[in-house]
Amino acid sequence: MEITSVKVRKFEKENSRVKGFASVVIDDCFAIYGIRILEKEDRFILAMPSRKTAEGHEDVAHPLNQETRKMFEDAIFAKYNEEQ
Repeated sequence: MEITSVKVRKFEKENSRVKGFASVVIDDCFAIYGIRILEKEDRFILAMPSRKTAEGHEDVAHPLNQETRKMFEDAIFAKYNEEQ
């Protein structure tokens, strides 16, 4: 599996933990939209796309292992840091 495209849109709103939104294309054939870039304490984290349910929220798509999560984080944070 390879991440073949990453798009990031920075989001700046005072007192918001959300710092941006990302979309990722995998192997030029599968797209994931709505990945949120959040600031938590002194670092950034990813919040995968989710939907609201009666019990709260549930992920719509998410990595199944730490290696895949790191691949997403590396690609998205690199693109985030490139954006002006």
